[in-house]
Amino acid sequence: MDPATLQAFQRELTCPICMNFFLDPVTIDCGHNFCRSCLCLSWEEAETPMCCPMCKEMSEKTNFKINDVLKKLAAASRQYRLNQVTRLQEQVPVAQMEAEGILNDADKSLDCEPLSECPQPETHGHTMVECAAEESREKLLKEMNTLWERFQELKNNVTQEIKKAHSFTEYVSIRELMIKAQYQKLHILLYEEEQLQLQALHREAQEISQQLKDSEMRMTQQKHQVKETYRELAEACRKPDLELLQDMGSVLERAELVQTLNPQRVNPELTLWHITGLTEMLYNFKVDHGLKKEVARNYLRLSEDLRSAIVGEEHRGVPSHSQRAESFAVWGAQTFTSGKHYWEVDVSSSSNWILGVCYDSSTSDTSDILNLEEAFLLASLKSNNHYVLSTSVPPLTHYVKMPLSSVGVFLDCDHGTVSFYDADIGSLIHCNDPTHFTSPLNPFLCLCPP
Repeated sequence: MDPATLQAFQRELTCPICMNFFLDPVTIDCGHNFCRSCLCLSWEEAETPMCCPMCKEMSEKTNFKINDVLKKLAAASRQYRLNQVTRLQEQVPVAQMEAEGILNDADKSLDCEPLSECPQPETHGHTMVECAAEESREKLLKEMNTLWERFQELKNNVTQEIKKAHSFTEYVSIRELMIKAQYQKLHILLYEEEQLQLQALHREAQEISQQLKDSEMRMTQQKHQVKETYRELAEACRKPDLELLQDMGSVLERAELVQTLNPQRVNPELTLWHITGLTEMLYNFKVDHGLKKEVARNYLRLSEDLRSAIVGEEHRGVPSHSQRAESFAVWGAQTFTSGKHYWEVDVSSSSNWILGVCYDSSTSDTSDILNLEEAFLLASLKSNNHYVLSTSVPPLTHYVKMPLSSVGVFLDCDHGTVSFYDADIGSLIHCNDPTHFTSPLNPFLCLCPP
């Protein structure tokens, strides 16, 4: 091959970003080729991600397969260039390399025979360095893939933490309005206690907000650490063979250290404070809700968004695998159309539950679908290894501590509100904005499997 053709051939095997021979080359949608690590870092830092660094064409996907043909050609060209340089330089004696321990390490890493037993001692040093360097590059590339996956995971966690912080800030404002509305019902004599609770809310919210910010900062810092370590591994891959082998241990050690760090995510949770006189006031409207376990003859299969449920007759015998996700539900014996009514529900036996009031009192017909979209429900459901309180009207996640024993439900048909309380401590969980109830309401309870 003439020099001009050889030069053109090697240019086609060169990454246009790092200007070195390809490492794990990938071909993107527009047809250009890049080192996978170069493309990942370029897209991460670019103002317009998913854009080709050469032609600026947008790419539809990000998970590209390694171009094995280019990878082999690039590796062969890298060795060819090394051989050309080696011929022009003085050969390093094999004995000297053995004395420095470089080839001994290479022997061990490649499980080959000792130098004394090698059939061609005059070429052993050069061959072993090439083999050890290529194997080391493969180890680094594998480690880089793991680091990049960890970086993407941390990036997603940071995004989720930022969204959670925004959601939490909005929730604090909503909760402030709910507390103010509740205290207006208890007259001006409770004004001082209201102010104390609001001060406690803002003080605790400030502390939790700071925890969320600190968590975001820790995750962001680790994200940068992972990214820098990834970059360091990419640079290490491009070092000369001898320098690469000498630094291999320390580089991998730093990479492993970065991956052991795992910042804990914050679970924002406000304290529920006792409201003076609340329990006594609610007990004036206490009724029997009629939610008896012995009348729970229906099963309920809920949709993930709590908007609908399929109701059917109780299953007999051992439930099948598909039935284990179903929840048993019971409706109250009476309906309410006017007045104020309060009842308490024991939830101590399960951490997964849904309770409140709904328009439809259910039926045993398996084809019926219970519409929960306009039901007024409070749910405790497991999410990311911890339980989360949420309401259906309006759809809202509640950043408060979970009731452990009993939940109170106060139905005010005249004002169109449904309120939920932690009955053990006499504290508000949620109260919806006033609305107009269009039909009779039933107490409702659903116990879900863990």
